[in-house]
Amino acid sequence: MKRKDIPSLDDLRAFEAVGRLGSVRAAADDLALTHGAVSRRISKLSEDIQVSLLEPAGRGVKLTSEGEKLFGLMRGFFDDLANTLDEIRTPVLTQPVLLSCERSVALHWLIPHLSQFQDSRPDIEINLSVGGGHFDFKRDGITLALRRMDFSVDPRWSVEPLFDEEMGPVMTERQQESFERGDYVALCSKTRPEAWRDWLALYPNVKPPREYRFIDHHFLMVESAVNELGVAICPKVLALNELKKQRLVSPMGFVKDGSYYGLLYESNKPLSSEALEVKNWLQFLGKALECNL
Repeated sequence: MKRKDIPSLDDLRAFEAVGRLGSVRAAADDLALTHGAVSRRISKLSEDIQVSLLEPAGRGVKLTSEGEKLFGLMRGFFDDLANTLDEIRTPVLTQPVLLSCERSVALHWLIPHLSQFQDSRPDIEINLSVGGGHFDFKRDGITLALRRMDFSVDPRWSVEPLFDEEMGPVMTERQQESFERGDYVALCSKTRPEAWRDWLALYPNVKPPREYRFIDHHFLMVESAVNELGVAICPKVLALNELKKQRLVSPMGFVKDGSYYGLLYESNKPLSSEALEVKNWLQFLGKALECNL
């Protein structure tokens, strides 16, 4: 096809939005167009290239095999275009690094170390976004994301392992005797309800608790243990700060559960020098955590 015969960019943009979002209505909302306008653009695109791109699927539509092939190309094209436009429009100034991190890890591990980094590199600004679950690098403006790697990763993202997840019971010294004789309340996060069962299976000589109590979030587990509400089955990364302060003890230590935490970023978007510095610092912290430093 000659360059002059390539379809309109507006029509291709409408098609890419339908493929990315899965419906004409969602694409219309994303592009601030009417449903009819998006439909007309895709119809015109199909006519221009003489290929059927969409087919009925229930009450909606889905991509044909030819549409899938074109969508794969257009998704990468628009991603690259957006990144290039960002680069040429962005002045060469120090850019803040937006770091997205799970709430519990941010509160109990990252924030206690953050002042050390800021003291050593006051020229680099880190903006911390706290929250878990789904995220979008472009929509949310995220530079780096720190997550427990228990989900499927977008193939356009890079992942660098930081540290393995290790689990174990933590408690105050006063509660250690109750733990040893099995007269304790076992605290467990609702997000990992099988944690105690899995851990006890590895330590059959440990007496089971007299009661299980479930807490909404992991970031509350450590404080619950410090305040002697029970013995918490807790990730090492969350408990380490309180163990160093001797507010908690971990008589059984910690055991790897097969998962790990990773640092994610967009593969096709080079990290700035500031983001690379933050990445290297987080990798250092991860190694120190595994060495109990």
